Amino acid sequence: MLDAANTALVIIDVQGKLAQIMDQKDTLFRNLETIVKGAKVLELPIVWVEQIPDKLGSTIPQISDQLQDHQPIAKNSFSCYKSSEFVTALEATGCKNVIVVGIEAHICVYQTVRQMLDAGYHVEVISDAVSSRNALNKEVALNKMQKAGAELSCTEMVLFELQAVAEGDRFKQILSIVK
Repeated sequence: MLDAANTALVIIDVQGKLAQIMDQKDTLFRNLETIVKGAKVLELPIVWVEQIPDKLGSTIPQISDQLQDHQPIAKNSFSCYKSSEFVTALEATGCKNVIVVGIEAHICVYQTVRQMLDAGYHVEVISDAVSSRNALNKEVALNKMQKAGAELSCTEMVLFELQAVAEGDRFKQILSIVK
């Protein structure tokens, strides 16, 4: 079970025109917004990454509007873990559990997850908050990540798992976010 005191959220490359051509993009965008809002309520550390933003564009507003107090980390490698700035930011969270969202599932998300697993992190991929341009690529990526040791979850499941109890202000906020 995940614990909010030891879990970070990693958001990978949900940018520009590429984000607009993802399979089931409306559902993806809604779940991404939900998980970012939930992570803020739960006070999770958030590490936000953009792939060559000068070429791919900015993160979609459904995410960036929620992260006015954060700055994205720019990278040019497919795996976020090849960026020393990302590794430093992730280590600075002090968390060994990482929930991962973003695009594309079969490229940047997959490679990042594999390297985080190799580095000893417990990684959970939020299956309804990752996507690829086609559904088969996402399915293959989720299967490979799971076989490599990542766990799969979904937006509501992970938020309620991190909340743990059905009481208090945070619970009420999470409830209103997922409805």
